[in-house]
Amino acid sequence: MAGRTDLGVFLRKCRADMTPEAAGLLDHAGHTGRRVRGLRREEVALLAGVSVDYYTRLEQGRHTSPSEAVLDALGRVFQLDAAARAHLVDLARPARRSSAQVTTQRVRPALQQMIASMVDHPAFIVGRRTDVLASNTLARALLTDWTRLPPRHRNYTRWVFLDPAARDAFVNWSTVAAEVVGTLRLYAGRFPDDPWLNELVGELTIKSPEFRTWWNGHRVHERTHGTKHMRHPAVGEITIRYEGLALPGDPDQTLFIYTTDPGSPSHDNLRLLASWAADHDSRATTGTAMPTRASLDPSSVTDAG
Repeated sequence: MAGRTDLGVFLRKCRADMTPEAAGLLDHAGHTGRRVRGLRREEVALLAGVSVDYYTRLEQGRHTSPSEAVLDALGRVFQLDAAARAHLVDLARPARRSSAQVTTQRVRPALQQMIASMVDHPAFIVGRRTDVLASNTLARALLTDWTRLPPRHRNYTRWVFLDPAARDAFVNWSTVAAEVVGTLRLYAGRFPDDPWLNELVGELTIKSPEFRTWWNGHRVHERTHGTKHMRHPAVGEITIRYEGLALPGDPDQTLFIYTTDPGSPSHDNLRLLASWAADHDSRATTGTAMPTRASLDPSSVTDAG
């Protein structure tokens, strides 16, 4: 998926997004005779301190080993953030890994036990391709019950785009969805030979016009922390703060923990959801299903009397 061609596409996208004014080419301010959107190749080469021919070969995928200095210069010209800078390096030097090295991930039992003990906070572990590798009871009640899905479908991006419930779960679905596409782009640059990743992107490209549009935009996003506005059919709106914690010793695994502001309506709603989820979970051995968004929807409950 990634490689020299993707490097050229990414550079062209960066060049198109950077205006002459933002790049410091003040002589061009207000100039209306430009034939290209963004910067010209000649301008990028000038600002990066390389020849026009050299930069052209980079965009065309004909240069095999851009130096660290060149990558740093391009990062400065395009004003890339840390995630985009790392993505540029991945595309410039794609590490070829066999499929056996990238398709199987496991969560250590101690980590499984740790997130299970977080009864008041939704917590889940995401791996490569945004696969959901582990989740606690409250995360499954708030989002979806990953354990009831086929193993290949336990993927956060796939859920966001292909499960209608996900669109209802996020008040600002478009923002969340665009960001997760950017996260998947990071993985695509890091693991260009991952067949499951290629399969996932192919499926989403066919089934989701929104995914196709954002994927072709080549923007990247690293989820480290932030705020999400959620809506649950049983308890109402919940504004959560999330932290993404890279797990030392477990490459490409990130622990996400959701919290709410103490004393807020969101805090009360999450506590109510946690109470329901714990009650259902305690009866799981009797055959009661994990509470899902649908099962907790008051509109789905009929009057037995």
